[in-house]
Amino acid sequence: MEKINLAKASKITSPNPVALVCTQKPDGSTNIATVSWYTYLSYNPNMIAYAMAKTSYSGELVRSNKKVIITIPSENIKEIVMECGMKSGRDTNKIEEFKIKMQELPTSEIKIPIHSAAAIQCSLKEFIETGDHYLYICNVEEVYADSKEKAVFAWESYSKIASAKEA
Repeated sequence: MEKINLAKASKITSPNPVALVCTQKPDGSTNIATVSWYTYLSYNPNMIAYAMAKTSYSGELVRSNKKVIITIPSENIKEIVMECGMKSGRDTNKIEEFKIKMQELPTSEIKIPIHSAAAIQCSLKEFIETGDHYLYICNVEEVYADSKEKAVFAWESYSKIASAKEA
């Protein structure tokens, strides 16, 4: 075996999960950010975790209002996944700029993109510093899914977003 760096390892271990984190801005509107890692932590009680850069505006919003919806984007909106990760919601209204059609969930004021394969509504339990990121540990409150939508994944060290069938 040869010694490699972590970035190269992430390419070898493709595909990786990818999600859109939906948070509520102070004006009540929704902010969307891409996260390249999430995991299920527990089924009793239901818990999930995801990581975001410490400088993330979405992270700031979650730490402030303690609410988040983690959505799994479908192949119908794969083009916006990378775009939502390249700009900050602090400076850009991504929903308007990328013309993202949104929908409501019956149990949240935070909206989510239409064409989400799943939506996991959470409350923040705690966050932990992990180097240049925070790990957000969340209690799952509700879970929704649309079986007609096919989830996408990050491929080739997060350089490509595609469904398993496409890749």
